[in-house]
Amino acid sequence: MKITIIGTGYVGLVTGACLAELGNDVFCLDLDQRKVDILNNGGIPIHEPGLEEVVARNRAAGRLQFSTDVAASVAHGDIQFIAVGTPPDEDGSADLQYVLAAARNIGRHMEGFKVVVDKSTVPVGTADRVKAAIAEELAQRGTTDASFSVVSNPEFLKEGAAVEDFMRPDRIVIGHDQSADGLRAQKLMKKLYAPFNRNHERTYWMDVRSAEFTKYAANAMLATRISFMNELANLADRVGADIESVRHGIGSDPRIGHSFLYAGCGYGGSCFPKDVQALERTARDYDQELLILQAVERVNDRQKHVLGKKIVTRFGEDLTGKHFAIWGLAFKPNTDDMREASSRVLIGELVRRGASVAVYDPVAMKEAGRVLELDFADDTQLLQKIRFAASPNDTLQGADALAIVTEWKAFRSPDFERVKAVLKTPVIFDGRNLFDPQLMADSGIEYYGIGRTLQARGQ
Repeated sequence: MKITIIGTGYVGLVTGACLAELGNDVFCLDLDQRKVDILNNGGIPIHEPGLEEVVARNRAAGRLQFSTDVAASVAHGDIQFIAVGTPPDEDGSADLQYVLAAARNIGRHMEGFKVVVDKSTVPVGTADRVKAAIAEELAQRGTTDASFSVVSNPEFLKEGAAVEDFMRPDRIVIGHDQSADGLRAQKLMKKLYAPFNRNHERTYWMDVRSAEFTKYAANAMLATRISFMNELANLADRVGADIESVRHGIGSDPRIGHSFLYAGCGYGGSCFPKDVQALERTARDYDQELLILQAVERVNDRQKHVLGKKIVTRFGEDLTGKHFAIWGLAFKPNTDDMREASSRVLIGELVRRGASVAVYDPVAMKEAGRVLELDFADDTQLLQKIRFAASPNDTLQGADALAIVTEWKAFRSPDFERVKAVLKTPVIFDGRNLFDPQLMADSGIEYYGIGRTLQARGQ
């Protein structure tokens, strides 16, 4: 099938590459010439395990092309995926300017029948606005021989596992209307996704608004589970319970399950914070308050300060002259995404209290350098207190303590004897509960996790 992907960001590039991998002829459009040049020269502008190989393989096979030619992109695809960014606006709502601009471009150039797919995460009712934008352009052209249907097909990709998630989805959500064009679109979408349903049916068909709502509801639920466990972890610290034991205890209940029950120092990234805010904004537009989600957001904002508070409790309010090692900068492992990352909050707290830091991340060093320059643009002297280390061990040199912010596998089994020997004081602040408190105690390391105590285990 001939497919057009509008936008070569995280969602668009993964979607285009994976659909090409299935044998489709995919045209990826992006108005950013720099990004298109990178892709046409064999690189990729994001870090995602396995993606570069899929892109290279399908470019070589002639099934995947990248261009800034809008007219050519509209002419190419029977199915037009809109996968552009929807950044949060000042009021927390999703900014739809890029989605609607893409829709207008389709309306300006389309001939014949097109299926227009909202792949970007968008608020309920966006399909109606996309439909209106395309219809307006067609009317201005006086076109009578072109028809279309707007479909909602939200993505459910985890950064760091996006290729696997796309190729082996646990569900495919598609929303369409019951008009003649909508049913025609359903047939084309069914054909496109047929390879994913050979073993068993994974597609959930519904109306467009329900599909749009499903994406926000899914991310809001996952964010809620995380904030719920973080609140319990903070209480566990006070009452002397071990949140890891609690997690296993409640996760064994099949009504709850084990997923997304890990306590930590807060969630980040491009999805959860933005989508929770956007869903709250949608509710306000309909004169409703989502009280649970308001609490989820407040808890997460507060949780990003927990590591800093633990460090201050141990070393004092004034950290002048203190030096800390930080392992992990990206908001989660297997990505270089620094959006809403907890590390940015911790680094800011430490250096503003007079400390210096040495930081390391396996893949996010370049992106971290860029965003931290922005974070400290108003006080570049603070930026001088941040050293980008060459390795995890390099961060430890001269450090008073170690803080772990991202749960990279490379951090799970360090040489604790070396860590203990190099640190000025053998103290670890574990923002992701990677280590066992008893093992740390046996190793002679002072250990502070999130909701973990030795007292809870009778020590």
